Amino acid sequence: MTLARTLAVAGLPTLILAGTVRAQLPLVADRPDFTEGPGTVGLGAAQIEFGYTFGRDRGGPTVTTHSLGEPLLRLGLLAEWIELRLGTGLVAQRTRIDGADLDENGFEDLYVGFKLALSEQNGVIPALGILPQATLPTGSDPFSSGQVLPGVNLVYSWDVTKTFSLSGGTQVNRAVGESGDGIAEWAQSLSGGFGLGDRYGLFGEWFAVLHDGPGGVQAEHYANTGLTWLVTDDAQWDFRVGIALNDRAEDVFFGTGLSLRLRRPPG
Repeated sequence: MTLARTLAVAGLPTLILAGTVRAQLPLVADRPDFTEGPGTVGLGAAQIEFGYTFGRDRGGPTVTTHSLGEPLLRLGLLAEWIELRLGTGLVAQRTRIDGADLDENGFEDLYVGFKLALSEQNGVIPALGILPQATLPTGSDPFSSGQVLPGVNLVYSWDVTKTFSLSGGTQVNRAVGESGDGIAEWAQSLSGGFGLGDRYGLFGEWFAVLHDGPGGVQAEHYANTGLTWLVTDDAQWDFRVGIALNDRAEDVFFGTGLSLRLRRPPG
């Protein structure tokens, strides 16, 4: 799953806005942290977000992963509160076992989803969005599940002050277990974003991925932090770094990316 959602400019509205207003606002990206935001790009808008991530895990064989491209295309369709999402990525992975290296390269399965902005924040009640989503078995053999894996992601956020916001996500997706059977995979996250002036942002995040496995529930816990720089109102650069919080998680990862608004909403 793509690490996503970022803080763009603190205090800006992120939900259902009129096109004439939204078109004048800086973009809000769904990278680089794991948590998605509840806001859409706006009717008639197009946005692409892409990047690179390095990961290394020494739990058993040493596995080094390069995630290349990570493109996510977001298109505002039909109404202000809905967007279409398409994503995939190229992966290069090296596994070292007993001094020998196994190299595998290829594309991940295609991600298809919709984001529906449900409501704006109302006091302590957060802004809400929901993402029906699925991956389709289009990837290369080492990285494809070989089947359609549907899921759903409920996202929520609070603007706590003009310079600080909280956001979270609760999702469940179908996944393939070690035996090849379908299993439910849950994920939970909580991210805090800080505005550093008009163009810079800082976030800190915890997230976990859980699924059934031999001996019970298997959980991976991570901590993640990063910076964003709104270069222009239509372009944002990001950097992130994360570490494992338990033995089952990938030891370390870091990456960088860029988000570009290709077409603003009319207005």
